[in-house]
Amino acid sequence: MKPLAEIAAVLCGIQDPKTMDQFLRELFTGGELATLELRWRLLKDLFDGTPQRKIAETHRISLCKITRGSKVLKKRGSVVRKILEAARGDHHEHEPHDEPVPPP
Repeated sequence: MKPLAEIAAVLCGIQDPKTMDQFLRELFTGGELATLELRWRLLKDLFDGTPQRKIAETHRISLCKITRGSKVLKKRGSVVRKILEAARGDHHEHEPHDEPVPPP
């Protein structure tokens, strides 16, 4: 089994959030966890329709870093988007946008 597949299998086997938290803290450094948390926050912000420039300003990161997250959410069959939809209780496919749509 390839290392990434093995890690994925281990993660799938952890059912308890406290155990998962401890596992992640043991596996990653503080800096790595901060990077992971930032990536998750920006994905959630993008999913919620926050403009990329606002995300860049809020989190003090370049637009280039946000572009990857935007591409992930726009990709057909995005697992990240499906997870965010499920967390929010969406029953239809959510199509995020980069800038707010002005009212008619």
